[in-house]
Amino acid sequence: MKAIISDIHGNLEALQAVLADIQSLGITEVYCLGDVVGYGPNPRECIDMVMDCQLVLLGNHDQGAMFDPDGFNQSAERAIFWTRAQLESASEPRAVRERRWEFLSERPRSHRENGYLYVHGSARNPLNEYVFPEDVYNQRKMERIFALVERYCFQGHTHVPGIFTENMQFLSPEEIDFVYKLDGRKTLCNVGSVGQPRDGNWRACYVILDNDVIRFRRVEYDWQKTRDKIYQIPDLDNFLGDRLGEGR
Repeated sequence: MKAIISDIHGNLEALQAVLADIQSLGITEVYCLGDVVGYGPNPRECIDMVMDCQLVLLGNHDQGAMFDPDGFNQSAERAIFWTRAQLESASEPRAVRERRWEFLSERPRSHRENGYLYVHGSARNPLNEYVFPEDVYNQRKMERIFALVERYCFQGHTHVPGIFTENMQFLSPEEIDFVYKLDGRKTLCNVGSVGQPRDGNWRACYVILDNDVIRFRRVEYDWQKTRDKIYQIPDLDNFLGDRLGEGR
């Protein structure tokens, strides 16, 4: 049994709450699908915490912190430059800073094991491609993505949790009572976002994989605390804090 998390985005309060929930269930194996940083006020602390995960993939915001951000809107770009400055800050020992940079630079873009594929974006473009619920109406796109999946693929990036089936259906967690049983047919699972959900539910989201059963979990956390930290940082737009309470 393993927990699969994604899109933490520097939200320490959400990450702490999710890891505490995972621990309360007796789960010790945690996979992270990337975007540990970006948008949120605690990039350094979040990187330090995910270093204990068994797998951490590279997300597009993680890459943006290391290189010039590509395809980011103005707000996201300002946030990633601020994040980079935090990781470079001389207020911490050089060895600590170098350890974080080395950790980010060593992150793989995808991971395969036993028929399971783990990516941040999609099987076709692990770093940057979004797979939205409405893409089930884009048959050509979905067929090309499914063609690259051996059996099951876990992904993040959109911050919208749910199940994509090969017969072009999208099932939200609420539609399936937060449980989905894998049956051998090709399936994509978006695990949602820990630090910035965008499905209208402000609670942090992640999934548990228990043999062939996926369970979606929602975890309450002190989002107002995270919002207030964002308010105090001029380079992070206030709406990045406001949206936390709206799940948008």
